[in-house]
Amino acid sequence: MLVLSSPSGAGKSSICRALLDLDKNLYLSISTTTRKKRPNEVSGIDYNFVTLDEFEYKLSQNNFIEHAKVFNNFYGTDKSIVENKINEGKDLLFDIDWQGAQQLREKMREDIVSVFILPPSKKELERRLKERGQDTDEVVKERMSEATAEITHWAEYDYVIINEDLNLSVKTVLGILHSERMKRIRQIGLGEFVRSISLDN
Repeated sequence: MLVLSSPSGAGKSSICRALLDLDKNLYLSISTTTRKKRPNEVSGIDYNFVTLDEFEYKLSQNNFIEHAKVFNNFYGTDKSIVENKINEGKDLLFDIDWQGAQQLREKMREDIVSVFILPPSKKELERRLKERGQDTDEVVKERMSEATAEITHWAEYDYVIINEDLNLSVKTVLGILHSERMKRIRQIGLGEFVRSISLDN
């Protein structure tokens, strides 16, 4: 399971979209959220949009493998979807914040590969947030303040990438993904294959 986290505006979602286009064995774990849907978003593709009551009910039923409150909105990852995709042999891609990443590590440490995306500078992060045109100046200011706190969690991650060039960052994450897939412990059936070609048999 590949986890990508970053402060808002650092490019995490753009990297995720590119990875999904380039690697067909990756499946995006779609978060359930109480956040208001943006004009370009589609429920069930970008997020599963629910009311606060619906979210709290799912939470009470222990339906989430992780959940977090971010910018006064709630986000969670549906446990059954994760289990189904793992059983199908898919590699899951998580676009989540540091809180969700911490919870996943606590529950599935050996299965998690985590990457933290940093902006090249504070000034560039602010420029990207303003350029998106999705938030008021007050919200941008709030996101910048939150980014400072989020960045303090960078050392909890396996890999850290400074996203100065999107294409290069995508290639770097792809390299991480391919290398992690080749680790002995992640190659299902490798032991059986090695035994089948052993000269001693």
